[in-house]
Parts: sequence; C-alpha cells; structure tokens
Amino acid sequence: MTKPVTLAAIIGAHGITGEVRLKLFAQSLDSLKAHTAFIADGRTLTLKTLRPDKVGAVARFAEISDRNAAEALRGTLLAVPRDSLPPLAEGEFYIADLLGAACVDTAGTALGTVGAVENYGATDIIEVIRPDGRTFMVPITPEAVPRLGPPVVIDAAYTE
Repeated sequence: MTKPVTLAAIIGAHGITGEVRLKLFAQSLDSLKAHTAFIADGRTLTLKTLRPDKVGAVARFAEISDRNAAEALRGTLLAVPRDSLPPLAEGEFYIADLLGAACVDTAGTALGTVGAVENYGATDIIEVIRPDGRTFMVPITPEAVPRLGPPVVIDAAYTE
C-alpha cells in the first residue's frame, strides 16, 4: 500500500452531538466528499455527513457520538490511501509528494530539501531547507520552479 495522503485535520468539536470542525488541505470540499472513510491515527473514521463552514468544513463520523469524543480528536489528521486519489493533471501536485524531496538548481547543484509548502493567498510557496539548516522560500511558478521533480528544480535566480 502506498503512503497515505492527508486531506484535512480535525481542529475541534462543533456542537454537542459529536460533529467536528475540519481544516482542509484538499483543493475543495468535494475532494473530501469523494471518500467515505479516512485513516486517523491508526483507526478508520467513517464519514456520515460533511458541509462547508466559514473556516473549512464540519463533519460527522459514525464512530464519534458526543462532544467529548470529538474534542479528543483535536489535532488528528485525516488521510486516504494515495491510490484512492484521482490522477493529477499537468502542473498539479500533492503536497505530500513534495515534502522531503531533494531540490537542485537548473545546473544540478544540490540546494537542500523541501521542508514545507505554504500558501499565503497568491500562490503556493516551497520552503527549502539547506544542508546547513538555513531556509529560503520560492514561489511555485513555471519561472521559479521549472520542474516539480523529483528532484524539484529551482531556477538559480530564486535561490538567494
């Protein structure tokens, strides 16, 4: 089986009947609706309902029946097997595939590894961790990152 891909995280309880609030890592709510079960800290949670919320989504799982059980799941990541995800279109990527990937410049010189992928509103940004521990950030654009790899290729103009 392939490494699971995280689609959301439980960020707290919603109400008293066991619903949970979710922070989405997927592109949309529909990405979660395509799945009926999630891997959550070594157990399976079965999705009963899912609806949008102002900060993400609200979900109800068959195994969670009250607020205390919902609160106990705060911080739990919800993942699915990689092979259950749709194929990627040109230019698309799963963040899980980038984390830890080697980074090189266009001449092939090693730069470090991807430590994080962030999005502050304009575009996705890769944080590269150099071997000495210093970091730098690069926007994921065709000019800055001609290839997402592996390895991730970064134009030398964006490495300083």
